[in-house]
Amino acid sequence: MAGVKVLAESSVVLKSVPSKFNFVNEPTASNSDSIPIIDFSLITSAQPDQRSRVIQELGKACQEWGFFILVNHGIPENDMEAMFEAASEFFYMPAEEKRQYEPKNASDPIKCGNFNVTDTSNQTFTLWRDYLKLYVHPEFHCPLKPEILREALLNYSVKMRKLAGALLEAISETMGLEKSYMEETLNLESMFQLFAANFYPPCPQPDHAIGIPPHTDHGLLTFLIHNGVAGLQIEHNGEWFHANSPQNSILVNTGDQLEIFSNGRCRSVKHRAVLNNEKTRISIVVANGPSLNTVLGPAPPLVARDGRASYLPMKYEEYIESQLTKSRVIGKSLLEQMMIREN
Repeated sequence: MAGVKVLAESSVVLKSVPSKFNFVNEPTASNSDSIPIIDFSLITSAQPDQRSRVIQELGKACQEWGFFILVNHGIPENDMEAMFEAASEFFYMPAEEKRQYEPKNASDPIKCGNFNVTDTSNQTFTLWRDYLKLYVHPEFHCPLKPEILREALLNYSVKMRKLAGALLEAISETMGLEKSYMEETLNLESMFQLFAANFYPPCPQPDHAIGIPPHTDHGLLTFLIHNGVAGLQIEHNGEWFHANSPQNSILVNTGDQLEIFSNGRCRSVKHRAVLNNEKTRISIVVANGPSLNTVLGPAPPLVARDGRASYLPMKYEEYIESQLTKSRVIGKSLLEQMMIREN
């Protein structure tokens, strides 16, 4: 339970990665000015031409990249800073105070620690990351300490749900559906919302360990902010790119459920968290999905338009459970398993 943070800050100067973290990778990636930037204020604009243009840009971003940088989103900078302050306080608490939140099973609503992953050759390694994960909606779960976390997180998660709802309305429009279609069919009033704070301390060998290996997210939309230290990379057309989102912007990616619901129009793309040997990186993540009871498959109007469904339906709660139990193994993703191949 001591975690990676304690190891990295111990009096012993680490010159190499301990063997249990060993994951040889190539963390290099290209810089790109092409990651779409979406101005949220234009989505809510009263000017039809401006709104129509940004709706088209949003649809293109979801279809071509599966990622976009959201600016003018209306989330106060103070709210973001409060989340980083509260998350930092949690990670700097004594290990014995955090031990009670050590996960007993994958679906615990409050859990922290680090994570073991098994690769396709059945080799197990530990991620160079400490995490805190909380289920915050429809039921709100939060550790008792630090005391500042509860109020900051409650405020932040409510605003993130409102933002997710507005973006999903706009994304519905990009697919030629009614604005309220997703809200009604996916029961977004009871959306499942997961909060995660990730702590990546400096690593002596960034190419011999990894923060999070390549993966996709299970929900509809994931929001990420960071403390100014880069580390997220995204895959686009078979190449890796740095996702260098500016301070106070929100990096948004479309998840598995949105790719399934859109019948493939929106892309859920692989991304990973790489390391550096100089600075600690902290990221704050909010994943927004449909209600747990929703059986999600391709939207019937889109299936009718396309002539076939490209994905199998599955209850969202079962999808999460399946991904949680299999996320420790790097291999064929659950999303790939849900695809219906043409004969």
